[in-house]
Amino acid sequence: MVGLPDSIQEGVRILQQHLYVSHGDLAMKHEEKMCNTPKRNRKILFYHPPAEQLYRAMLPKMEDYIIALLKVLLASASTPLSKAKTGGSLNVLVDVLPEDPNPVEPQRLQKDLNRHKEIITKAVSASLLLLLKHFRLNHVYQFEFISQCMFYANCIPLVLKFLNQDMNMYVTAENSIPSLDFPTCLFYIPPPNLGHSEPHDTLPDDSSPKAMCWRNLFSTVNMLRIIQKLTKWRPPRTMMLNVFKSPPILKKTLKISHWLVHLYVLKLFKLQAKYLGKNWRKANMKILSSIYQHVRHRLLDDWAYGSDLDTRQWEAPTEEQKLKSTLQMYHAMWYRDLLPDTSQLPDLPTHIDDESTTDDVQRFIDECNVELPKDFDNNYKVWLEREVFEKEHDWDAMLERFNYNFTCDDTASLDSH
Repeated sequence: MVGLPDSIQEGVRILQQHLYVSHGDLAMKHEEKMCNTPKRNRKILFYHPPAEQLYRAMLPKMEDYIIALLKVLLASASTPLSKAKTGGSLNVLVDVLPEDPNPVEPQRLQKDLNRHKEIITKAVSASLLLLLKHFRLNHVYQFEFISQCMFYANCIPLVLKFLNQDMNMYVTAENSIPSLDFPTCLFYIPPPNLGHSEPHDTLPDDSSPKAMCWRNLFSTVNMLRIIQKLTKWRPPRTMMLNVFKSPPILKKTLKISHWLVHLYVLKLFKLQAKYLGKNWRKANMKILSSIYQHVRHRLLDDWAYGSDLDTRQWEAPTEEQKLKSTLQMYHAMWYRDLLPDTSQLPDLPTHIDDESTTDDVQRFIDECNVELPKDFDNNYKVWLEREVFEKEHDWDAMLERFNYNFTCDDTASLDSH
C-alpha cells in the first residue's frame, strides 16, 4: 500500500470495510496469532459453554463415537437390499422384537418395527447435524475435526446410499400407529370401530396425493444438510460426490415435493456443478435455472462456468493432511491434557514459561509507549534484522533504567527470545 495513489488506497480501504469475513476465518487467524504469543495467554481460564464442555468430554474418543453413530444409522436406514449386502451386523430392533416367534398381529408388528427404525434414523441424523452446528458456532476447528472424522468414517457414501432409494415412497410411508404417537400415547383414547361401516362411507381416492410422513421428511432433510456441511468449501470432498455418482441420486431426490428438500439438493448441485462438465450442464439447464432462482450467490462464484475436472484430483490427500496437521496443533495448544496419546501431537513453540518474567516483560512493553508508523506491520521483519539481531545491546543496562529486578535466568531467557 505504500506509494500507491490515494484513490487506490481508499478503494482498498472501502473494500476491506465492506468485505464479508466469516466467523471461521476470524477464528483461524486468531489461532495463528495465539501460536506466536507467549504461553501466558494460553493459561487464561475461559468460561466453558455447554458446547465446549461436550467437546472436551467427547474429544478423547471422538472417532469411536462418530463411528458408533454411523453404524447405528447404517443399520436403521438400510433397505432390504443394502442390508443383505452389508450383512446386517448391528441389530437395532432387538428391544422391539417379541419373544413369541408367531405374533398375533404380524402386520401391526411389522409396522411397529418400521416405525422404530424411522425414529432411530431421525434421532441419529438430528444428533449428527446438531453436533456439526454447535461445534461450528463454538470454534471452527472443532467443526473441522468432527467433519473430518465423519469424512474418514465414510459418512458421504452412507448418506448417498440412504438417498439411493424411492424417496417418494419413503417420505409418504404410513408406518405410524396412532395409539403410540405423541400425545395419544399419554392418554387412553378408544380405537375406532372398524367392524361396521356407515352407509355414507366412501372409498379412499387413490388419485389424491398422499400425506408426507414428517418423521421421514425430517430425516431426509437432515441427511442432505449433513452432506452439504461436510463438502462446503472443500473441493476435494466435493469431487468425492462425483466419484460416488451422486448427481443421478440427487436428481431423483428432487421428485420430493417439498421446498426445503429442493433447497439443499440445489445447494449440493451448486457445489459440484463445475466438476460435472459442460455436457452435464447442457443437459440439465433446468436444474441450473433453479439454482439461480433459489440459492444465494456470492460475488466471486464460478460454479456455472468454472471447470476443474483435472486440476484438483491429486489435492485431496494433501489438503486433508494439511488440515489434520492444523487440528493437531490446535489440540496440542488447548487440549493436550485431555488426549490419551500425545506422542503424535506437535511440539508447541518455545516461549517464556516463567509467569513473573512474562508479566514484567509485558509491563515493560506497555510503558514504552512508542508510536509505530502505519506500514510497520509490513516491514517489521526488516526492522528486527537491522535494529535487533545485527546490533549488540546491553539488555541489563536497559532494564535497570526501569528498575526491574530480573534474575540471571530470566535475562538468559530474554536473550534467547
